[in-house]
Amino acid sequence: MLKIKIISPGKMKEAWLEAALAEYEKRLTGTAIVEWELREVPPKEPYICLDPKGELLTSPAFSKFLYREWEKCGSRLTFVIGGPEGLTPEVVAKASRTISFSPLTFTHQFTRLILLEQIYRAVQIEKGTGYHK
Repeated sequence: MLKIKIISPGKMKEAWLEAALAEYEKRLTGTAIVEWELREVPPKEPYICLDPKGELLTSPAFSKFLYREWEKCGSRLTFVIGGPEGLTPEVVAKASRTISFSPLTFTHQFTRLILLEQIYRAVQIEKGTGYHK
């Protein structure tokens, strides 16, 4: 079973966003367990930062990246999402990798949803289903 820890500040405020996150967590059942930590302090274990200045990947490249990282890290990955002020340069510098979903700026709440959907998409790409088309 794959394990994903997502560290992001603040609580969810919108019910529709909570419902969407729950839907993707449900879709990942049997493949991955998602753990949420609502804080701003980065973990001691290796982590991946999400930052608009990070490396842009296509969905297939993100899928390959995820599976390589899961293999390397013992099926456990940690992602860090910044708050309204973004991530500090120190947090980004200590990351094992920094990736971007877009040069646009998204709220940390919406970034959670984009990340979870892209993880689900990556799993579907790996399985060879038609979801990615």
